[in-house]
Amino acid sequence: MKVKIDEDLCTACGLCTDSVPEVFELGDEFATVIKPEVPPEHEDAVRDAAADCPVESIIIEE
Repeated sequence: MKVKIDEDLCTACGLCTDSVPEVFELGDEFATVIKPEVPPEHEDAVRDAAADCPVESIIIEE
């Protein structure tokens, strides 16, 4: 699975980076994806982070 952040929507709340620091990193203005190809062991956590994102800026491609 692949993941990306919609930078126009992201508010840098830090939820994704707190949940899955192996995949997401917090920048000055928005979160970034440091592993666009999500390792299998982190897929469930990334799905949870996407579901919990308050502005729905995490985009998952299966």
